[in-house]
Amino acid sequence: MKTPPPLRIGPLQIEHPVMLAPMAGYTNRPFREICRHFGCEMAYTELTVAEGVARRLPPTLFYLNTSSREGFTGAHLYAAQPDSIERAARVVEETGRFALLDINAGCPVRKLTSKGAGAALMRSPETLYAMIRAAKNATSLPVTVKTRIGRSPHTGEMLEIAHAIQEAGADAITVHARYACDRHKGPAHWEKLALLKQALHIPVIGNGGVHSPELALRMFDETGVDGVMIGRAALGHPWLFAAIRAALRGETWNEPEPEEKIDWILEHARRFAELMNDAPRKITARLSPEEHACRLFRPHLACYLHAIPGARHLLREYNQINTLADLERILEECRAL
Repeated sequence: MKTPPPLRIGPLQIEHPVMLAPMAGYTNRPFREICRHFGCEMAYTELTVAEGVARRLPPTLFYLNTSSREGFTGAHLYAAQPDSIERAARVVEETGRFALLDINAGCPVRKLTSKGAGAALMRSPETLYAMIRAAKNATSLPVTVKTRIGRSPHTGEMLEIAHAIQEAGADAITVHARYACDRHKGPAHWEKLALLKQALHIPVIGNGGVHSPELALRMFDETGVDGVMIGRAALGHPWLFAAIRAALRGETWNEPEPEEKIDWILEHARRFAELMNDAPRKITARLSPEEHACRLFRPHLACYLHAIPGARHLLREYNQINTLADLERILEECRAL
């Protein structure tokens, strides 16, 4: 296939339209920085509650921590009421650090849906419409929405939701090609992405089922989407962005050797520890910033160890990581494999 053209979202231009999805507990600043090193131009913050941003609560604003080592960053917010998004949008723009504001309308977690946020917004296109309008009135940043192809195969609201998003003035839509009831399991229905692309005139970004360069190329080719979003496949494998970039250009690319991967794991953890040095005390609680960082890093470490040949047996030790010295000990065992 031909290299896809740059993705335009309002005034924003993304030359290489393969981006990192927002993932709670994972897509904080250190991981976004590392994905950027491997060619990811656009990434999103963790899922962040808009009301906490609107109230400028330090623990919530900490989730919007960014750095100059990132590429374009989208503030990914959730809310149940337009007013929360409107006030939060003003705060996001005031920071001067974000390329766009992204509204979650697809997360199936009960913590969100029970409050009318996330995937619950698919039951109420009028609320989502009002939310987008409120954000557009409050900020000059592009406003985008991340949603799914529907709540279930039986509800059939995909086109209604997509048109509400477009008519409200959203600058782009990202669609996870699974139903909310499926969460992250089962096949991704790319044919639905193709239908949406044909039905809408705003950019459509596809998400779901891409875990290799070959599948990224296929999604572009089979659906016609304007961009591809990578989620869980990037965990433990941030160099996937470099591999996809090379494939789109028709170039060869060699995955890092295990020794280089281990160096990046340690670098990731060190940046995490640096980040937690700036965390509000309410977040770190009774732990030192280093210990809190290492505990939060454990899920990342598990993903990395799965990706290193011969290292999976070390997974039994990953819950014992409390300091960078503990991590270095495990990684030295990896180097000896």
